[in-house]
Amino acid sequence: MPFHATGPRVDSVAKMATTRSHWLIKSEPDVFSIEALKRDGQTRWEGVRNYQARNHLRAMKLGDLALFYHSNAKPPGVAGVARVCREAYTDDAQFEPDSPYHDPDSPRDNPRWSMVDVEFVEQFAELVSLDTLKEDESLEGMLVVKRGMRLSVQPVEPAHFKRVLRLGKSKLKA
Repeated sequence: MPFHATGPRVDSVAKMATTRSHWLIKSEPDVFSIEALKRDGQTRWEGVRNYQARNHLRAMKLGDLALFYHSNAKPPGVAGVARVCREAYTDDAQFEPDSPYHDPDSPRDNPRWSMVDVEFVEQFAELVSLDTLKEDESLEGMLVVKRGMRLSVQPVEPAHFKRVLRLGKSKLKA
């Protein structure tokens, strides 16, 4: 059925265009920290080698916000916020034999791995630790607090995102 610019469908298309998704992206702070993102302004979010996390990267849209999570840190937790500034594109490291992200089985005509670009939005004055996230009953069901959840890119429910912003004393209005 062709699309007509009348009726309720226009409203739903307009609503979809303004709907923002929220994410959590993990990085080890000794590899790339929120401080490094603040210094650099933006970066390529590369090296994701898990299919589910890759699919989340591919679902990210321009302007989506992401909680920047420091993993393998003492303590681990949310350190700030980043924004998607370029949607998913081919992660060329998969084709570079010297790269730690090389994948010799990835076909060039249908690349297996993608990346996005993210830009700095805000660094929290204090890290919102994983323990704090786990202790907050309003964050029940948030993926990062689930036992065994190790995905480096994961969706975040809008209410959870807002709550973490409040815990981080963010200046954002999400």
